[in-house]
Amino acid sequence: MEASSKENTHFFSNNTVLPVDRSSFKSESSASKEKQSCCGGIKIFLGALSFVYFAKALSGSYLKSTITQIERRFDIPSSLVGVIDGSFEIGNLLIIILVSYFGAKLHRPRIIGAGCLIMSAGTFLIAMPQFFMGRYRYERFPSTINSTVSLSPCLQDKSQTPLSALEKTQAKINAGCEKEAGSSMWIYVLLGNLLRGIGETPIQPLGIAYIDDYAVEENAALYIGCVQTMAIIGPIFGFLLGSLCAKLYVDIGFVDLDSVTISPKDVQWVGAWWLGYLIAGLISILAGIPFWFLPRHLPRPEGRKDSSTSSEHSKFITEDSKDQGTSSWQQAKLAEMAKGNSLDIIPAVILSLACLLFLLFCLADFLPSLKNLFGNPVYILYLCASIIQFNSLIGMVTYKPKYIEQQYGQTSSKTNFVIGLINIPAVAFGIFSGGLIMKRFGVGVVGAAKLSLGSSFFGYLLLLSLFAMGCGNSEVAGLTVSYHGAEPVSDHEQALFSECNSGCSCSTNDWDPICGEDGVTYVSPCLAGCRASNGTGKDTVFFNCSCVGTSESSQSSSAVVGPCQKGNECPKMFLYFLVISVITSYTLSVGGTPGYILLLRCIKPHLKSFALGIYTLAIRVLAGIPAPVYFGVAIDTTCLKWGSKRCGGRGACRLYDSSALRYVYLGLTLVLGTVSIFFSVAVLWVLRKKSSPQDETLSANGERGTCGTKSRKDNFVNSDQLIQSTYWPEKETRL
Repeated sequence: MEASSKENTHFFSNNTVLPVDRSSFKSESSASKEKQSCCGGIKIFLGALSFVYFAKALSGSYLKSTITQIERRFDIPSSLVGVIDGSFEIGNLLIIILVSYFGAKLHRPRIIGAGCLIMSAGTFLIAMPQFFMGRYRYERFPSTINSTVSLSPCLQDKSQTPLSALEKTQAKINAGCEKEAGSSMWIYVLLGNLLRGIGETPIQPLGIAYIDDYAVEENAALYIGCVQTMAIIGPIFGFLLGSLCAKLYVDIGFVDLDSVTISPKDVQWVGAWWLGYLIAGLISILAGIPFWFLPRHLPRPEGRKDSSTSSEHSKFITEDSKDQGTSSWQQAKLAEMAKGNSLDIIPAVILSLACLLFLLFCLADFLPSLKNLFGNPVYILYLCASIIQFNSLIGMVTYKPKYIEQQYGQTSSKTNFVIGLINIPAVAFGIFSGGLIMKRFGVGVVGAAKLSLGSSFFGYLLLLSLFAMGCGNSEVAGLTVSYHGAEPVSDHEQALFSECNSGCSCSTNDWDPICGEDGVTYVSPCLAGCRASNGTGKDTVFFNCSCVGTSESSQSSSAVVGPCQKGNECPKMFLYFLVISVITSYTLSVGGTPGYILLLRCIKPHLKSFALGIYTLAIRVLAGIPAPVYFGVAIDTTCLKWGSKRCGGRGACRLYDSSALRYVYLGLTLVLGTVSIFFSVAVLWVLRKKSSPQDETLSANGERGTCGTKSRKDNFVNSDQLIQSTYWPEKETRL
C-alpha cells in the first residue's frame, strides 16, 4: 500500500509538472526568437558600421594621397598644406566631449548617420573650389600653347612681339589678378577637412559601444575585429583611388586634353584631385543611410538582460563600489533632479545651481583621477614615448608621397599606387603579427614592453639605411649646376643669368623647364638662350639655344619641352627604397598591439576609459595637429626654386634640393624615433624594477595594480579578452 501510494503520489506530481514544462517550452521558444532577432539586428548594425569605417578610412587616406596635388593647385607651401591636414584633428576635438557625453544618452545609430552626412558634406566642400576658381594655369612659353603669334623665346627686344598680343596677355593677367586677389580658395579645403573631423567624431566611440552593449559577449571581440579590418582595407582603396585620379588632368571634361602641354612627370602637373572627393562623399552618404532605420535599442542577450553595461564593465563597477558609494548616491540624486526638471517647471535659478553642482562634482571626481593617473610612472613614460613616436610616424606618412616624387622622380599616380598596394598591407600584417606573437608565446606585460621596444629599435635602424638610398639632384642650369658644368654660387637667382643668355630679356620667376640635348634641364627657353621654336604643344622643339651644349655647337643646339629625367641609378635606388620601406613599415607595426596592451595592463581597471581618453587626446593635440605643420616647414627650407603666383607672391615649390630633402625628412623622423626609444627603455626599466619578487604590484602606495609579473599566467589573457580590452567601450568617450 505504501509503495502504491508513493507511486500515485509520484504520478500526480508528474502531472502537475506538465504545465510548467509547456510554459518553459514557450519561454524557450520566445527566447530563441528574441535571440535570433537580436543577432539579426546586431549583424545589420555590424555591416553598416563596417561600411562606415571603410568610408572614413578611404576619405582620410585619399586626402594624404592628394597633398602634392593640393599644394600645386592652390600654389601654397608645404607648411600650409600641413595646417590643412591637421584641421581634421581640430574638428574632431571640437565636439568629442559633447558627443561622448550626450551621444550615449541619445539615439546612437541616428547620431552616427548624422555624422556620416556631415562627413560627406565636408568631403564635397573640399572639392568645391575646382568649380569656382577657373581653369588651372601652368607656366608655359606661348608658342607651346597653340598660339597664333610666332614668338622667339629669347626676347632681345620688345618689338619682336606685336603690341596687340602683349596688351591682350597683360589684360588677361590683370583680369585674373582682380579675381584671384580676393580669393584664397584653399580655405574651403581646410573648412571641409575640419567638417570631416566633426562628422567622424561619433562613429568610433558610439559604434563600438553599441556593439559591446548588444552583442553576445563571446562574439563582441570578433565583431570589433571585423570593423577594424575594414578600417585597414579602406586606406588601400583610398590610395588606389588617388593613383587613378592623379593620372587624369585636373580640368578633364572642361578643356581639350590635346592642348595640355605638360605630362604627369612634370612638377606642374595636377591630377583630377577633386574627383576622388566626390566619390568619397557619395560613399559616405550611402554608408550613413542604414543608420536612420536602425532602432535605438536592441534586445539584450540572455547573459546581459539584468545589466545595463557589459559584464567586463560591470565587474569594474562592482570592484570599485565600496570606494565610490558616495559618488554613486550623488549621481543618482542628480539624475533624479534632472528627471524632475523634465516633468515640472523649475525656475532657471534652481536649474543653474543644479548644473553648477554637477560641474563641481565632476571636477571633484576628475582631479583625483587625473592625479592618480599621472602618478603612474609607466603610464606617463609610455604616453611621452607614444606622443613622440606618433609625431615621427604622422610626419613621415603625410609627406611620404612628396618625398618619393621629389627624391626618385616618380609620378603622383605611381607613388600612390605603391603606397596603397605595398606599404599599407605590410602595416596591417605587422599589427596582426604582433597580436599573434603575444597569443602564441603568452607574452606578459614586461614581454610586451620588450616587444614594443624591439620593434621600434629595429624599425628605426632599418630607416637609417634609407640615407644611402637617395638620388642626386637633377642637373638644372643655374640651380644645381652652372652653365659651364661647375657647382653654382649660393645666390641661385643671380646664377640663373650667364653670358650665354645675357642678351635675352628673361624673368627669374618663370618655371617652364626644357631638356637640352646635353642632358641638362633649363628653367625656361629664354634662360636657355633659345631663339627659335618649331611645333606646338608637347611636340615643340627649341633651336639655336646658346646655353645648351658647348660653345662650338651652341648655334645648332636644341631642346624639348619638359625637364630631363634623373640619373640612371634612380630606378634601382627606388626599388631598394621600396623593399626597405616595406620591411620598416612591418617592423614598426609589430609593436603596435603589444604597446597598446601594455598601456591597458598598467592602469587601474576603473581608470581605463579615462586613461585611454587622455591618451587619445594627447596624441591628437600634440602629434596629429603639429607634426604635419613643422614637417612641412622643415621641407620648405630645402626648396631651390619657388613658383610665382600670377599677381606676385611666392607659390608652390618647383624644385627641391634632393640631398637636403633626404636629410631633413629622414633625419627629423629618425631623431624623433630615437627620442621615443629612450622613453621606451625607461618604461621597461620601471617595469622590471616594479616586477621584482618583493613587489606584488606596480603601485608604490600598495594600491591594486595590474602590472605585477608574479607569473606569466596571471598576466596573460586569452585573445578574446585582449581584443575586448583593447577596444574598451568608452575609450574615446570619457575625456
